[in-house]
Amino acid sequence: MNEWNNEKNSIIIKNFKHFDPVHTFECGQCFRWRQIDDNKWFGVVKDLAVNLEWNGKDLIFHDTKEEDFLRVWYPYFDLARDYGEIKNILQKNDPVMKEAINFGHGIRLLQQDFQETLISFLISQNNGIPRIRKIVESLAEHFGEPIYDRISDVKTFPTCERLAGTSLEELRVIRAGYRDKYIQKAAQQICFGEIDMDVLKKGTPAQSRAEMKKLFGVGEKVADCVLLFSGIRFDIFPVDRWVRRVMAELYLGYEASNEEVNRFATEKFGALAGFAQQYLFYYAREKKIGMQGQ
Repeated sequence: MNEWNNEKNSIIIKNFKHFDPVHTFECGQCFRWRQIDDNKWFGVVKDLAVNLEWNGKDLIFHDTKEEDFLRVWYPYFDLARDYGEIKNILQKNDPVMKEAINFGHGIRLLQQDFQETLISFLISQNNGIPRIRKIVESLAEHFGEPIYDRISDVKTFPTCERLAGTSLEELRVIRAGYRDKYIQKAAQQICFGEIDMDVLKKGTPAQSRAEMKKLFGVGEKVADCVLLFSGIRFDIFPVDRWVRRVMAELYLGYEASNEEVNRFATEKFGALAGFAQQYLFYYAREKKIGMQGQ
């Protein structure tokens, strides 16, 4: 449990461990945070926008009410979870994981809004992070609602109801290309209740993945990313061609199939597979492991 103080209309978590904004915001799980200067970040989550300050020791939510902190920021940053325990379990008798955790020690798995995560990762297909961020911001700018506080010209991520009623012609303004139809159709399916959230949360990983794949444009990788980054499941290990190469180089010794990698990760990391994937993913990306032929 992390303790916090309410000082001068800001929430301060002192001596906050297991966090670094670069590791957390730039590991590929979220797209609405941007760095303002060396120790300040600006982010938009749900109906809130915040200036966040990190001095390497204390985390400060500027101009934040305690009720907003408890309603949004506390669950979003997964503040009730003991990341020290997770790290100890994952790196025990595993020198590869130990090195990856040391490198990306400040990663936290954000518990993001399911609908926003779904649309963001539909946009992410065959896109780099800078372009994903640009399209996501354009989507908010054109179809989101204004956030009425001290921060001007900031909008929420649009609801699925708003996107479901938007024509493909209107969506062209965000320049998402063929992903427009994914956004529109998946939003409509969510509104019509075509997937069972209980299956996503309580089914086996395979059942949750299959339920996600009912949504238009959602394949296995997007399904797993949405399940993991919305905080629905942490026993998910998203796999693509690059992750297969990384696992071949760091663990397996050969490039296995997605199914083999998933089976290996489930057996080795169990309920913490999602955390393991993020430490390995960030470490491998920054060290350019497995990038031959990319």
